[in-house]
Order: sequence, then structure tokens, then C-alpha cells
Amino acid sequence: MQPRFRVGCFSALALTVLMNFSSVIVAQDSTPAADNTKINQRDKNASEPTADQQKDAADRATSRKIRQSLIQDKTLSTYAHNVKIITRNGMVTLKGPVRSEDERKAVEMKATEIAGENNVTSNLDVKPKN
Repeated sequence: MQPRFRVGCFSALALTVLMNFSSVIVAQDSTPAADNTKINQRDKNASEPTADQQKDAADRATSRKIRQSLIQDKTLSTYAHNVKIITRNGMVTLKGPVRSEDERKAVEMKATEIAGENNVTSNLDVKPKN
């Protein structure tokens, strides 16, 4: 029984050391939290429409169709795939960055095809890759 006890103590001791070592490693990871307040500055304006204002089922369906159209176009960048699409009373607002002027026009065209002429407001910004 003596050898088992020593092995058991060694295992318990090793486990304790490993647990303490792990907590030291975790404690040393002091990565700062992401700060995206500058990116979302425009959304702080109360007069700007936001996605949570899409209460009507038809408005949500319009936004969904536009999003699907953007996602299906594999020539568009991830930025274009992720633009904000807000529809209120049939009027669509597009917000966010895209990579080029051509991409901006493509996103606007897809939205116009679905929402109709004169029903799309574009607040898209061209942010080329650095």
C-alpha cells in the first residue's frame, strides 16, 4: 500500500501544481477589450434609422431579400456582405463600409432591384484596403 499512497500523493501534488500554473497563465493574459466606439459613432445619432426599428414583416422580408442577394454575390467583399440594411415603411437605408466605388454601386443596384427605384438611401462609405 505504501507505493500507491506515494503515487496518489504525487498525482494530487502534480494536479495542484498544474492548476496553479494554469491560473498564473490565465492571470497574465491581459488583452484589452475591443473598443469599437469609433466605428459605431454614426449609430449613436438618434435620428439615424437602426435595424431594431424594422417592426413590419414586409420590411424585414425586404431586408432579408437584399441580404441574400448580397451574400450570393461572391465577387463582393466581406465588407459588402455585411453592410447594414434597414427597411422602414418600404424605404431602405444602406450603411457601412465597402471596398470600392464599383462595390458601392453593386450593393446599391441590388437593393434597388428588390426595393424599387427611389426607395434606397445609400450611406455607404468606400474604405479601400490599406
